[in-house]
Amino acid sequence: MRVLVLGGTLFLGRHLVEAALGRGHEVTLFNRGRTGPELYPDVETLQGDRDAGELEALRGRSWDAVVDTSARVPRWVRDAAGVLAGAVEHYTFVSSISVYANTSRPGTDENGPVHKLADETVEEITTAQVYGALKVLCEQAAEEAMPGRVLSVRAGLIVGPYDPSGRFTYWVHRIARGGDVLAPEPRDQPVQLVHGRDLADWMLEMAERRETGVLNATGPERPLTMEALLEAIREESGNDATLSWTDERFLVERGVEQWSDLPLWLAPATHPETAGFMAVDVRKSLAAGLRFRPLAKTIRDTLTGAEPTPGAGLDPARERELLQA
Repeated sequence: MRVLVLGGTLFLGRHLVEAALGRGHEVTLFNRGRTGPELYPDVETLQGDRDAGELEALRGRSWDAVVDTSARVPRWVRDAAGVLAGAVEHYTFVSSISVYANTSRPGTDENGPVHKLADETVEEITTAQVYGALKVLCEQAAEEAMPGRVLSVRAGLIVGPYDPSGRFTYWVHRIARGGDVLAPEPRDQPVQLVHGRDLADWMLEMAERRETGVLNATGPERPLTMEALLEAIREESGNDATLSWTDERFLVERGVEQWSDLPLWLAPATHPETAGFMAVDVRKSLAAGLRFRPLAKTIRDTLTGAEPTPGAGLDPARERELLQA
């Protein structure tokens, strides 16, 4: 299969390129050539800036499938899909579970209400809600350009090697440092994540089968809690780390921000509107073949393949201050 990857050199894109090459596909990348231009010297790379409408390198070419990992605004999708509509058979758009307008309860499926913008020309991402609404418009733009040929993958938290976000990597590297680790309650808060390699393999398999529609794509297959996740990281780290479970309200009262100061933490009692954000319904993607490697392997892959992200999570001094309090 001839695969065009829009992006391809940052995190999920790298996993896609490696998976496609491993599956014997012929790969072409389209990007600005600014991030990791040295990564794939033997892979064809076409240059252009989607934000500036520079798509000339795509004209006059054809591929079996395209995977769009990089679009943030619908204009990018409309422009690219307009050029590619007659040149590809299948279009995979990487969306996000952030599209959902109501994640107060677990079990949100693909029919759940989504965020909307009063002004659909907005392109500046100022909040998580705007980000989600723009992803919805991207999905719609792809389907309008290629009706019946689009797979929109609403990905959850993507983790593993190359992760620059610091969300999952904060916990892996923090616990690996050992010592007393501040862990946020409630311990039974649901957590969902998917290894980038598992997601990439599955998306390519879906493209090979020309599968379409909208699917939530995250894991694991069975429910995972914050406690189970952090304990698994501690076990894989093999050091003297101690998890100091700390009351949610204590943290909120002291200005600790959910998700940013303590990644993956949703503070469900004080922020009930997002309590089910990492408990979406993934039965549809499981039925379509999405599978997950063992959590222990995901942790090891992240520890060895993703560097700590500067500024991610609690500053060590702030963590010590909270633990002392």
